[in-house]
Amino acid sequence: MGSGGFASSFLHALDPKKRLTIPSIWRVEVGSPKSLYVLPGLNNEKCLYVFPAREMARRLDKFRKIGIGDRKARLFARILASSSDLVAWDSQGRIRIKDELLAFAKISSQVKLVGAWDRFELWDPELWRQSTEAIDSTTMDDAVRYLDF
Repeated sequence: MGSGGFASSFLHALDPKKRLTIPSIWRVEVGSPKSLYVLPGLNNEKCLYVFPAREMARRLDKFRKIGIGDRKARLFARILASSSDLVAWDSQGRIRIKDELLAFAKISSQVKLVGAWDRFELWDPELWRQSTEAIDSTTMDDAVRYLDF
């Protein structure tokens, strides 16, 4: 298993069966088990978040600590889990993302794979371009300060 996180970006096409090839360097990063959780983007981001199973297990531990009486947490867990998918890649490193998730992210043929350290994201290339157009040096400076990077 790698330890550097998901970095870089790639442009790939869905094959005729709507399978997406995960870059080999990222498959090394995922390690074992060779499975990924695909979730719809949050906060109105029209993309898909892809987490390795080990990272998702860490995040799910937080849900286990929330009491069953927490209505908001139950609702969030229910909606997120029911709209997510657990996938494994085949011998060529391809995954099949369910149609509902592809439609959510408006992905039809080309896919921009974007590293985001603990996960990677899948974007329609035009939506990715639009989302990054508004980023300027002030926005980046604010982010650096916020993260104490």
